[in-house]
Amino acid sequence: MKLRRPARRATLVVHVAAAAGWLGLTLGLVALAAAAITTDSAPTIEASVRGMKVFTDWLVLPLAFLTLLSGLLLSLGTSWGLARHRWVYTKFWLTLATTVASTFALRPGINDNVATVAAGEPLASTTDLIAGPIVSLSAYLFMTVISVLKPWGLTRRGRRLRAAHQSDQKQLGQKQRASTHKKVDAEVMRQTA
Repeated sequence: MKLRRPARRATLVVHVAAAAGWLGLTLGLVALAAAAITTDSAPTIEASVRGMKVFTDWLVLPLAFLTLLSGLLLSLGTSWGLARHRWVYTKFWLTLATTVASTFALRPGINDNVATVAAGEPLASTTDLIAGPIVSLSAYLFMTVISVLKPWGLTRRGRRLRAAHQSDQKQLGQKQRASTHKKVDAEVMRQTA
């Protein structure tokens, strides 16, 4: 199934906007975590951690799922395919892994930190607060690079599909050359007679 040009363009815009938003939110999480771990002010720490909670509860997960779904639609609806090119395949699995990590590790960790700070206790580990956003940011930057550079070539499946397509094109070309009769229209027949 191939997406028509308007649908493909719209899906591409949604995918790029969602991915850029996800990257930006992760930068915001890194900034808020850095603010929380570099200060001794309890109100600043609490505000930073609560800001991180808002990002992860309301923004990160919807953008993560939108990026995943639009990327899947683009890969299945275009000639890139999901398993034809290594960069698409790698990007899909990294997006899936970061979406799962955001859902089951990042969000619960930040919620635990909010509960700790709200109870008036100090953060148990500041490394845990910033490690998740830094890992996510690294993954998103890597995915951006491979989206632009498109490295590594075809997968085995992609090579097999390309060979089959080239074979079909070669057979079609041979059939067209075998038919040497030209179609003659009525206009040409009148002029020669």
